[in-house]
Amino acid sequence: MLVEPTALDRRSVPEWIGATPDTPVPARVKLRVFERYQGRCYLSGRKIGPGETWEVEHVRAIGLGGENRESNLAPALADAHKVKTRDDRAAMSKANRIRAKHLGIHPKSKARIRSRGFAPTR
Repeated sequence: MLVEPTALDRRSVPEWIGATPDTPVPARVKLRVFERYQGRCYLSGRKIGPGETWEVEHVRAIGLGGENRESNLAPALADAHKVKTRDDRAAMSKANRIRAKHLGIHPKSKARIRSRGFAPTR
């Protein structure tokens, strides 16, 4: 169950945008993201309780075309975040393999062609 964020119309503060994809999210932005989703994990829809481990997560992974900005962030429980990150990494790996194959730089297979061989002679 996905939780829809509240409308970002009429913002009183400008949206945070990271200078680089590696720029860490400041604490003030984490708080705004948490409040925008009303304290719910956007992956499971469950309310994040006090003391539970949660992380700010990119809704669309940076490696899959997402941006490091506040509108692409959402709170996620740590366990659900691990699962989504694993799936995102698998998708990024596949996209990189397809791109490399398209450019002709994909490594050749090291597997030998198996055959039953030649028939023994009499």
